[in-house]
Amino acid sequence: MDKIDIIVIGAGVVGLASAAELGRKFPDACIGVFDKEQQFGWHTSSRNSEVIHAGMYYPTGSLKAKLCVEGNPLLYEFCDKRHIPYQKMGKLIIAREESEIPLIEGIAKQGATNGLTNLTLIDKAAVSRLEPHITAVAAIHSPSTGIIDSHKLMAACEADIKANDNAFIGYKHEIIGVEYTGKEYIVTFVGPDGQNDQLACDWLVNCGGLWSDTISGWLGLDTAELGYKIYWVKGEYFSLSAAKSKLLNHLIYPPPLKALKGLGIHVTKSLDGRARLGPSAFYVDDINYDVDADHGDEFYQAAHTYLPFLNRDDVTPDMAGVRPKLQAPTDPVKDFVIRHEADRGLPGYINLTGIESPGLTASIAIGRMVAGFVDSI
Repeated sequence: MDKIDIIVIGAGVVGLASAAELGRKFPDACIGVFDKEQQFGWHTSSRNSEVIHAGMYYPTGSLKAKLCVEGNPLLYEFCDKRHIPYQKMGKLIIAREESEIPLIEGIAKQGATNGLTNLTLIDKAAVSRLEPHITAVAAIHSPSTGIIDSHKLMAACEADIKANDNAFIGYKHEIIGVEYTGKEYIVTFVGPDGQNDQLACDWLVNCGGLWSDTISGWLGLDTAELGYKIYWVKGEYFSLSAAKSKLLNHLIYPPPLKALKGLGIHVTKSLDGRARLGPSAFYVDDINYDVDADHGDEFYQAAHTYLPFLNRDDVTPDMAGVRPKLQAPTDPVKDFVIRHEADRGLPGYINLTGIESPGLTASIAIGRMVAGFVDSI
């Protein structure tokens, strides 16, 4: 059986960024990236809002807060170096009425706790100057929030991996089993020819996204007891008409509701100027990316509270994505799991589970954290 130094499971944005960073830190290491799909980012990484977040929402001391705040400037820097399209258009977190002002003040306070120094609370007149067509009595302005071409970001990371003579990417290679022998990890996979094969490694990096808990289960970890079980949460998006999209200049977010599975139905924009509403958030048992057109009424009603210029026929189905959540429907919000599982009898197993938003923003920072776990090759 052949053996290499590192295997990364999953070619989403986090898997690619991690493999690229490992190659930079350990240029002599042999690194393999495996993904069951025919190209990178087939699932969560390519079906999201493509927002570069600032980090004001996440709990104090959490990995989400730390890696988002750290990752935001790192991602912009990477984009500048690699000519990846982005637009730092800024975000407004709005209070639609006076009763919501304490909510956004709390978000601003949390942002300051997380290390953000550029958030500004603005009044109704200032909001109107920035966004004359929306309904809001106050807002937080976040100038470092932006949007990115996530496909080109992943393509740049893929190019870095392919430029490394000691690294390779195996698309259409589905991992069907992993075991630890006490000395090395044996990874069993099905190749494009439909045949089973195996490859050994010393370091195994789990970036399996929607299926990351399955990998830990193969290695004997009790995913339910450890809080590693993944729940699939689907989010749908609806587009605004081109004419109405032109009326908006920023990303617009109402304050999130308590115990919400996401940030609520907000407005994001794409690099081509289109505005989208979403995502929604509901638990599902299977992966599909259909959008139920009947849900458009819900999106319209939610957005019309702060976008009074909308008509129902301005809102049309766009796309859907599925997020890997660590919390069950009744659980509180949970943090990323990014840890070396050596203390659980699995030295060399770097486990990334529940990497949802702000995983895209944090991807470069996460890659550096992963590489930091690897102390020798």
